[in-house]
Amino acid sequence: MPLLVFDVVEGQNVSDLRKMLDCAHQVVLEVFQVPARDRYQIVNEHKAGLMVIEDTGLGFERSRQMTVLRVFTSPRPQEQKHLFMRRLAEELQEQCGIRGEDLMVSFFNNSREDWSFGMGEAQYATGKL
Repeated sequence: MPLLVFDVVEGQNVSDLRKMLDCAHQVVLEVFQVPARDRYQIVNEHKAGLMVIEDTGLGFERSRQMTVLRVFTSPRPQEQKHLFMRRLAEELQEQCGIRGEDLMVSFFNNSREDWSFGMGEAQYATGKL
């Protein structure tokens, strides 16, 4: 059930973005072991120059393929989050040509009662999920 929100520089090919989403979903399935249709992804495109993502002193050179990923999820073990970051970087490099230097990932934890998947109902809290 993680919600993945990607921020990218506008102008990328839609099929390339879809490939990125498919790749990320495969990593979600592998690492978080969720059902196949537990897929929630959003891409936000920004004009060049309106994504200022530097390197916190790590010496990374960013490109126009810079991708920022926010993962909204119920709490997960640190090891699982680190595995997700590593596997995502590997798969995006291999499948999409997105360099590790161009991937920034941040997790946002919340509780099960914070989710409604529709109908104005908190399905985790009611026991439907």
